[in-house]
Amino acid sequence: MKITFLLPTVSLSGGTRVVAKYCEMLSRRSHDVTVVCVPKPPPSLRARLRRRLKTGRWNSPDPAPTSHIDGLGLDLRVLDRRPPSNEEIPDADVVIATWWETAEWAAALGESKGAKVYFVQDHEVFDFLPVERASATYRLPLHKIVVSQWLSDIMATAYGDHDHELVPNSVDLDLFCADERGKQPQPTFGFVYTPAPRKSVKSCIEAIELARESIPGLRVVSFGARSPGPALPLPSWVEFSLRPEQAVISSIYSKCDAWLFTSESEGFGLPLLESMACRTPVIATPAGAAPELLAFGGGIAVPTGDPSAVVEAMARIHAMSDADWRAMSRRAHQKATGYCWDDAADAFEAALVHAIERRRGPRESPPSA
Repeated sequence: MKITFLLPTVSLSGGTRVVAKYCEMLSRRSHDVTVVCVPKPPPSLRARLRRRLKTGRWNSPDPAPTSHIDGLGLDLRVLDRRPPSNEEIPDADVVIATWWETAEWAAALGESKGAKVYFVQDHEVFDFLPVERASATYRLPLHKIVVSQWLSDIMATAYGDHDHELVPNSVDLDLFCADERGKQPQPTFGFVYTPAPRKSVKSCIEAIELARESIPGLRVVSFGARSPGPALPLPSWVEFSLRPEQAVISSIYSKCDAWLFTSESEGFGLPLLESMACRTPVIATPAGAAPELLAFGGGIAVPTGDPSAVVEAMARIHAMSDADWRAMSRRAHQKATGYCWDDAADAFEAALVHAIERRRGPRESPPSA
């Protein structure tokens, strides 16, 4: 197949990582894969002023980020205009939107660009977006592939689409892995730091500060793509890593007794799967894929926005015997490793074939003799 992925821009986001993985695996399966994106919009004057006040510099002091697309040898086309014109998109068998804005692009393309697919990794109706436009993209006549049961339920109940396909994410088991182990000598928990409000890291910080009062010697580790700022500061005793390499992230997961996941809203939640692959149980709110991942017993579910419930779950794990903790760790690992990227690529590839067949319509029956 000739396959075109439409990205708003390329980055180090989790969503881009998943797209990059599918691009890589489909290319290995001898499909002709092209990635089309436009440059990231320059920061607004207000954003530049905020940066100037915060850092004393007009430009970001951090180096320009790379992308998960880099180094894959793909046909990457960065176009000048937003949205791209029909002529700038290659003819293909299937074209895949990956974000609400690119869904609008895909819907406007001609038939020669291929069957139109919407790869839905989140329900993108956020306050910082044009909500009505974003919501309307889920009603476009695009064949949807969703990554979690939560998104599948939304497509069916909110948008009346019962013909979409569920293809859960997997995790790179060569990268996110760890030897079997027991509890840490020092009670250790971790979380991903991000200032995005819907990730509810503030709730996580409140929980660890409360837990420090009841769990002697508590150690907390964290990492993130941005340095903690004054709007959402980290306690000084939290060990924070800024943009660590992927192999280092695996070691961070592996040093924890549990990984904290307190998101209010999430399309999937890759850190859940990554930490579980590293034999680390999770304490998670029911966001994204958490309900189905925790159903096997590899962690503890907690209500959204309840730091005290997170503290109680941390205390339960801290009080576990080594044998009980190992059993939970084993269940987390089994769940994360029972479904690999080859399985996901099989399902994704089949969904693309289904989209092409839907566009062709039902085959005519041969005339009777």
